Amino acid sequence: MASCDMELVYPIPLMGENYFEKLNQSAKDVVDEIRKETPNFSQFIQVFYELMQSKRDPPLEAIWFYSALSFRSLKTGNEGSSDRLAAVKQLFQLVSGCSAPCSGSTSIALLAPVVFELYKLVQEVLSGDLGAKRVKKLVKKVQSLIGSVLGYVGLCSGASSEEKDSSLIVKFADLVGVWMEGKEEVSSFLPLLNDELRRVIGAGGFSVEQLAGAVTAELFLLKLCVDLRVGNRGVEMEKDLKGWIVGSITGFGSVSFFDILLRMLLEPRLPVASLLSSEEEILLRTTLYDAVILVEYTSLNPRTAVDLPAENFISIALKRLVLYLEATEFFRKEGNHKRAISYSSSFAGSPLPLQIAKFVTSQIGMGEEAGRLHVSSPKALIKWLFSLEGQGIRIYDDSISRTRVKLALDSSSKAENVEPEGNIVDSDLPIYIDNKGEKGEDYDEEKDEEVNNVSMTAAFMSAAHSMSVLEREEGKKRKEGRSEGKNKKKRSKLVAAEELSDGTSDSDAVLSDDGSSSESEVENPTSDEDA
Repeated sequence: MASCDMELVYPIPLMGENYFEKLNQSAKDVVDEIRKETPNFSQFIQVFYELMQSKRDPPLEAIWFYSALSFRSLKTGNEGSSDRLAAVKQLFQLVSGCSAPCSGSTSIALLAPVVFELYKLVQEVLSGDLGAKRVKKLVKKVQSLIGSVLGYVGLCSGASSEEKDSSLIVKFADLVGVWMEGKEEVSSFLPLLNDELRRVIGAGGFSVEQLAGAVTAELFLLKLCVDLRVGNRGVEMEKDLKGWIVGSITGFGSVSFFDILLRMLLEPRLPVASLLSSEEEILLRTTLYDAVILVEYTSLNPRTAVDLPAENFISIALKRLVLYLEATEFFRKEGNHKRAISYSSSFAGSPLPLQIAKFVTSQIGMGEEAGRLHVSSPKALIKWLFSLEGQGIRIYDDSISRTRVKLALDSSSKAENVEPEGNIVDSDLPIYIDNKGEKGEDYDEEKDEEVNNVSMTAAFMSAAHSMSVLEREEGKKRKEGRSEGKNKKKRSKLVAAEELSDGTSDSDAVLSDDGSSSESEVENPTSDEDA
């Protein structure tokens, strides 16, 4: 009879639905236990160890809870900075060891608690006397650990390039609770992300791969903040940081990480106020602008990255477009006019406008017209895209709202117009569609008629026409407000959308509505391969 009773209470095998029911229930039990006045976790460590060992590729949550409970059992309460450093090292070793069978994305996402503990340690260390010998030694050890974790992320990133993405099983708020004494404080747990990203993650809007990208971005910023605080400020430091950033973006090859980095740069302030002064934040933003805007990454190019989904590419391209505009205005406001000019010139020679035009025109059934659409300023292209959206064609996704883009345009319109010295390219109509060539001896009337009779959608033509009118009006307003002494400019030949019927153009002019020069102060590789 006793043996029969034993069979009745024997644990149900951890397979299929039983496994995930057990995982979810155990997670809830842990969160409830944390909120008790005197919690007892001894029984739960074994439960999550079994859940972790029951699958060849255990889910993130099993390792997350096991490592959290194990880490809590190791903490003594009275720890100095050196003890905290040793504890974070132990946590990193524990997490990386337990996640060895997992996918690359899962392994990186599991580092979120490691980055959280590292952040608290960095805050503590940087608040001390950085000139003291003991603190300097500790800072070097912290930098070394951050470098080790980043190296691990690099290895995992290479392993995750061909993986299928997955979703979280347990609510992220519950995952946070086990590290935050039961409090669902996503903002405190992810201190180096902006409010919008934390809101989306807390609401369950991120997959495991996207969470991995967010963790990588936090670790990335943490490393840069420490380097800025303890490094020797100057041109060499900025150059070294830029080189490291470009190399890291290339090495990680993560679309999610790059996308999150862009989304944070679209905010007025980077989430680093707790670690950097406002002056240091400006230097960090400047360096990041150079690395993410001016460099073309092969892993993010639709021609070289064949596995990059079109929606991911265009989402990133549109963010970079807005950043081109915001970065230019940012440098103007900071009084760095040469750098602003460099960004304007860079955009004119960038493949970004054509890439966006190709994508958009292909969506409305006129991809062959993309090569005839010439854009010389980010502001002009953004307005054209807005015009298309006004015609019912959706361009912007949830990660970059129309409101955010409108704010960038409004900010640009209010910015002071700067007259740089030297050769200036001026234009009233920076967007135009150009039919190349004169009607010479080889002119083929039938071929020309075929080209001119290409069926273009009403939305496209209406948008192009309205853009021409808008830019012409803005150009007149700018010129009326300038003094006579600043009114002498070299003018470029323009071909506006409404002049297409002429079918002629002397040349392909590089046009701009923001007073750009061909001179460049910022020296950057045109691609990550050059770097």
